[in-house]
Amino acid sequence: MSKLVSKITDSEAEVMNVLWEAGHQLPFADIRKTLEERSNWETSTIKTLLRRLSKKGVVLATKKEVFYYKPMVSKEEYNEYITQSLIDRLYCGSAKKLVASLVGNKKLNDNDIEELRTLFKVGEDKDE
Repeated sequence: MSKLVSKITDSEAEVMNVLWEAGHQLPFADIRKTLEERSNWETSTIKTLLRRLSKKGVVLATKKEVFYYKPMVSKEEYNEYITQSLIDRLYCGSAKKLVASLVGNKKLNDNDIEELRTLFKVGEDKDE
């Protein structure tokens, strides 16, 4: 997994979500418009976040007639890092403890549990 992912802050993740959802490079105006609809951020805040992401190497800024921005890490990489970080911090690295917590706190309904059972069975087939 890319070490770049660990450098993304929560605010920067909001900017990244706009880029990931688009699925292609976006001009600043499009990013600004989307973020202004979702948050109360000023244009300067959005520019600062994009500048930081570019400096970290998480986003590639390309100057054409205007700046276009493209993510250099995938949403999947980011989600994997965030999930593992949560498991490490809260459950001492044990995904089993996370699932037990979700079941114990009734955060998973019967359909969710059945889906997980199916996923575990598929995983067993691969090992044989």
